[in-house]
Amino acid sequence: MSDVTKLLQVTDLTMMYGDRVGCQDVDFDLYAGEVLGIVGESGSGKSTLLNCISAQLQPTAGSVNYNTRLEGIRDVYGMSEPERRLLMRTDWAFVHQSARDGLRMNVSAGANIGERLMAIGNRHYQDIRDKAENWLGKVEIENDRLDDLPSTFSGGMQQRLQIARNLVTGPRLVFMDEPTGGLDVSVQARLLDLIRSLVRDLGLSVIIVTHDLAVARLLSNRLMVMQKGKIVEQGLTDQVLDDPQHAYTQLLVSSILQT
Repeated sequence: MSDVTKLLQVTDLTMMYGDRVGCQDVDFDLYAGEVLGIVGESGSGKSTLLNCISAQLQPTAGSVNYNTRLEGIRDVYGMSEPERRLLMRTDWAFVHQSARDGLRMNVSAGANIGERLMAIGNRHYQDIRDKAENWLGKVEIENDRLDDLPSTFSGGMQQRLQIARNLVTGPRLVFMDEPTGGLDVSVQARLLDLIRSLVRDLGLSVIIVTHDLAVARLLSNRLMVMQKGKIVEQGLTDQVLDDPQHAYTQLLVSSILQT
């Protein structure tokens, strides 16, 4: 594939906290429509890496280049702050592990969705409300909950609302940080089915961080395994999980098989 087809190019990305490594010398490309999983045990650096890629955290070194809609390849950290903020609320989306971190809990479900539309210039009340209702349906929430506060929703519904809030502006790249973490198994299964169908139907590119190898297998096309801030193995998801080459990956896979 040529560089033009790359949606994201990460080069030598490093984040240091004094002498402690958050992530180090990470290189990878992401192509349109691809789902990349990042796995590793707690403290391996996967969330730090995700935050650096998604401009939530300024890295110590390295670059993140994104193929923008209008200007082609841009260095994300070479953008002005207003340019980066616009990118993050239009073409990018970030789904937090805790829905409360990605929602405004003191405004209605409809306002949560509409707020992101207003941030990109939508001002017609009925149009915003119609789009909010449409997206509630897409994430399997009844339309009569449009004016209810997120605090009245279950954990699974809050997570689905956060997804609706993020996707309403039609982003091409979605970052997900443990999106099923803390949810009951049955709720996780429903949410995973929803995420998989939305990714397929909307042609999304996704970078998802998870400690759950079953989630990684279900959602991701390609997998990167992190240990102590470094990528120790990467490849097609089934290939990495069915025939792990690195001792750390083998340990991760065997620990799941033994539980």
